[in-house]
Amino acid sequence: MATEARRGVPLDAGSWTRRPPGVPSGVPPPSVPLAFLLASGLGLVACGVAFVAARGAAATDPTADAVVAAVHLGVLATLSMGVLGALHQFVPVVTGRALRSVPLARATFLAWFAASWLLPLGVAFASENVVESGGALAALAISLAVANLSLPLAVRATGPAVTGLRLALGGFVVTACFGVLYVADRRGNWFVLSGHVVLAHALIGLFAWLGLTYVSVAEKLWPMFFLAHVPGRRRAGRVAVWAVPAGVALVSPGVLTGVAVLDALGAALLVGGLAAHLWSLVAHVRHRRRKSDLHLIFVVTSAGWLGVGAVLALTSVLVLPGDHHRGVALVAAAVAAFGGWLLEALVGHLHKVVPFIAWSVLRARGITTAAAGRQIMFADLYKHLWAVVTYVLVTTGIGGLCVGLSADLPAATALGGALLALTGLIGTGNLALTPIRLLAGGSAAGGRGSAESDANPQA
Repeated sequence: MATEARRGVPLDAGSWTRRPPGVPSGVPPPSVPLAFLLASGLGLVACGVAFVAARGAAATDPTADAVVAAVHLGVLATLSMGVLGALHQFVPVVTGRALRSVPLARATFLAWFAASWLLPLGVAFASENVVESGGALAALAISLAVANLSLPLAVRATGPAVTGLRLALGGFVVTACFGVLYVADRRGNWFVLSGHVVLAHALIGLFAWLGLTYVSVAEKLWPMFFLAHVPGRRRAGRVAVWAVPAGVALVSPGVLTGVAVLDALGAALLVGGLAAHLWSLVAHVRHRRRKSDLHLIFVVTSAGWLGVGAVLALTSVLVLPGDHHRGVALVAAAVAAFGGWLLEALVGHLHKVVPFIAWSVLRARGITTAAAGRQIMFADLYKHLWAVVTYVLVTTGIGGLCVGLSADLPAATALGGALLALTGLIGTGNLALTPIRLLAGGSAAGGRGSAESDANPQA
């Protein structure tokens, strides 16, 4: 503790009574990330239901309020909620420094949870007071998150992960500033909220915030989860974390102002950065020492949606001049595919991250053995059959949305939404029920195992 104080780490920032051996001192209590991740699952259920309700509007006008509300439930209540949870867990690990404050993290969760539901509901029901309340809470939550995460990210540590996370946090702020303008404009009507303005905003949120976070975090998670050591300096990861935000910094203003040169240069940089990200994935897969498993299938499928989104985006550019409605439909499908890239990756990685966090909770309670007397492993904390079902549901659901939005098929859009809602229910339940059951009934059986494990931290 004294050493941490000399390093400038707040002594209460990572406070966690009963912290088990082996868990870094800066990592916050499990209730911090798990609250975000549980809420992310609930957000996916709501997003799926909203798409079912918006199936008709999506076929006629992909920018209708009902569709915008469904998209915001996906981007705010699902993806951003899950990413914020992951960052509160991951940033202290990768930087070696604790968050500024655990209470600040809990306040961030409460503010973001309220904002991520109020904003879409306000849009869906045309309630400007609700939209403005959600916008104010979102601004508060982002301010709290930046204040909390900026302390560990201010360390001198370098590398693609830390660099990318710093830039992603900036992308989060820019996305929020765009959003605040939109919320204010709903009453003021200062500018025309046309499709290209919305797309400029979407590009920042999808790639400079959510996408860049995943690109950055993957450079640390892939070596660990694949047991992969890529020789050399791993330049692909470095290129990705710089080229992606640089591309967005050009293409988003280009889309907003209609300057073709910015569009072209920004798109080229963005595509180059994403290609470097995929090349880094290929390198990690080639050098992995862990055999193929469901997590690898999740990650590879996620990368496939990135390719699908690129094809749909290119097609929309070619179609828009001659058929505006079809072009807009293809743009909506491309956004769904890019969101699918992030959602598939999030769901897949949660099947690694949540068991790890749950395992630390069980160890803190002295529960280290299952009912059969065997030591609990990460893979014992969820049912693998239901994990496979979750993979099928989320993959088919994303595909249904892409088909429904691009081809104006309400039935396909509704099917995609329904499957995503089932993904949220089944995936969240599968990851939560086994740890809850062990916590409820396994403490007596785990006492002896705890003592043995503490004596041998490598157990």
